[in-house]
Amino acid sequence: MTARDGPQDRYKAVWLIFFILGLGTLLPWNFFMTAREYFIRRLGDPEETSHVGNQTVTPSYLQSVFDNFMTLCAMVPLLLFTCLNSFIHQRIPQQIRISGSLVAIGLVFLVTAIMVKVPMEPLPFFVFTMISIVFINSFGAILQSSLFGLAGLLPVSYTAPIMSGQGLAGTFAALAMIFSIAIGAQQPESFIGYFTTACVTIVLAIVSYIILPHMDFFRYYYMKDKTEYRVYNAELETKRDLIKKDENGMEQNNSKIIPIHNPDEQPSVVAIFKKLWVLALSVCFVFTVTIGVFPAVTANVSTVLGEGNKWDLYFIPVSCFLLFNVFDWTGRSLTALFTWPGMDSCLLPVMVVLRVIFVPLFMLCNVQPRYYLPVVFSHDAWYIIFMIFFSISNGYLASLCMCFGPKKVLVHEAETAGAVMAFFLSLGLALGAALSFLVRMLI
Repeated sequence: MTARDGPQDRYKAVWLIFFILGLGTLLPWNFFMTAREYFIRRLGDPEETSHVGNQTVTPSYLQSVFDNFMTLCAMVPLLLFTCLNSFIHQRIPQQIRISGSLVAIGLVFLVTAIMVKVPMEPLPFFVFTMISIVFINSFGAILQSSLFGLAGLLPVSYTAPIMSGQGLAGTFAALAMIFSIAIGAQQPESFIGYFTTACVTIVLAIVSYIILPHMDFFRYYYMKDKTEYRVYNAELETKRDLIKKDENGMEQNNSKIIPIHNPDEQPSVVAIFKKLWVLALSVCFVFTVTIGVFPAVTANVSTVLGEGNKWDLYFIPVSCFLLFNVFDWTGRSLTALFTWPGMDSCLLPVMVVLRVIFVPLFMLCNVQPRYYLPVVFSHDAWYIIFMIFFSISNGYLASLCMCFGPKKVLVHEAETAGAVMAFFLSLGLALGAALSFLVRMLI
């Protein structure tokens, strides 16, 4: 170990812990969304279902509004609590925010798994489900924002495992969806596996987080901002004493005296945003474009090769959800190997803006039903090619922005910078969800 480099991350243990924590932030929510069929089925009218038998049943009101309310109950708390965490993260200890959020989410999923076996009328079940969604996303927002803030204290490559873990969570959820289709899982009891898997993942994340403070590598960087700050301020105070000439303690030459900072003083969120606004708006735009078409538009594309056969059944789960999550994960993971373009490169925001081309490309695929636009890219191959580039660029550019953000500020501001970046990520998700309604209507 050298004084310059600090301790080494032996066996990449800290990297792996952040990967597991990243997996723990999104896998539970992804599995919750993947179990959509379970929630929809339980919201149906029991009497109508029993009388109609195998005939097509008109969706009940609760079934028809489930997706809208799920989006609302997910996005609003996610945005509010991510913003809140940017301001309160120095008042509430990081250990309480992260471990408390993990325990709270774990308890919600434990109760959800138990409720699979508990009979309940549609309306109370709908209310219970929406409350669960609010809790999951509220604590999930605090957890995600706190993790990005924590990773901001470490070298630039340690935000990448969080992003990569989140990408893998989506891949697991897509595989679970395909597996359910393959085995024909129809009974509510089959969805207990979704919720218990989420609980196991959360337990693994909690254990990993407990181990984290015992790692020398992590302790070195976690304390580095405070120790460096105290040394810096001590040296600055000595210089003040040497150059102080007048009664106000101001130096007589033309150089500035930098004010002494308290290492426990909360950094200004506005001042930090001014330093990283390009990266913050870039990550926001990446997710606005992505959620603007995925899955609202991409999941409504119809195959021209598999009408009436098994490919028709697997087309969207494989070509949309699995393909997106695998290549999104690939893009996120690539930032662990290289980080091009650089942090201050003008090319990065340009590449982010260029992704907007995917919006019209997907709109011109075989989206059904459609009322205004013609189908230009009808073949499945076009859709798959667009999806590969769309997903890998989403993962890579978003991960780059999240890695670079905390490195644009001073060491003691890194945790707040990570929280600010997490807020703009969440803002991008919310704006994308709103944009998706407009995009879908234009088709």
